[in-house]
Amino acid sequence: MSEDNKTNETIIICKDVHKWYGDFHALRGISMEVQRGEVIVIFGPSGSGKSTFIRTLNRLEEHQQGTIIVGGIELSHDVRNIEKVRMETGMVFQQFNLFPHLSVLTNITLAPIWVRKWPKDKAEKIAMELLERVGIPEQAQKFPAQLSGGQQQRVAIARALAMQPKIMLFDEPTSALDPEMIKEVLDVMVELAKSGMTMLVVTHEMSFARAVADRMYFFDEGLIIESGTPDNIFKNPQEDRTKLFLSQILSH
Repeated sequence: MSEDNKTNETIIICKDVHKWYGDFHALRGISMEVQRGEVIVIFGPSGSGKSTFIRTLNRLEEHQQGTIIVGGIELSHDVRNIEKVRMETGMVFQQFNLFPHLSVLTNITLAPIWVRKWPKDKAEKIAMELLERVGIPEQAQKFPAQLSGGQQQRVAIARALAMQPKIMLFDEPTSALDPEMIKEVLDVMVELAKSGMTMLVVTHEMSFARAVADRMYFFDEGLIIESGTPDNIFKNPQEDRTKLFLSQILSH
């Protein structure tokens, strides 16, 4: 990402974050700071805590110990704080989570009209600009079932962007897609990264990490095993566990 997009403003602070599901210790002391405009890629094996961690950042999962501060607001049991953080945080999931009975345009305008209280014409104008940005303006009046998986995921990205968030969270956004659709979604994400959006991306797409990540974090068993720039991670990983994982996914 171009240096001028980055600031020294810390937008996410996580200190010693723990999460349990019953007896299962899913996050075991995660600490991370993210600057505004940074692109962070989180990778690791299934069950390593990656998705759980990213979902704690907008309180889709509740952490039980440690501190999470997003955009200067601490995530606690205070519902108002949770709502404020969610206003500033867009999320794109593995499954597209679009409303099947609503058109693409209505899927995108729903939250801005209800939550941001925008007039319908403003919401629709911005929705059309976003559909242009993700490359599918001609799909505005269709329903999700009429779109390919890649198109649906691009609608989901446009929908998240319609709320004009300061941070975008992506939880394995391409893992449910056929291989030929992955690139069209990654292209949109690369453009978004280059535009200066703060992004945290859980993904196995190492080409994306190489292209735009400022830093990468390797998770395993609820811990950060290693972190560094893509250059550090790909060319000179320090930990055996990282080396093994990379050798497995890069050989495919």
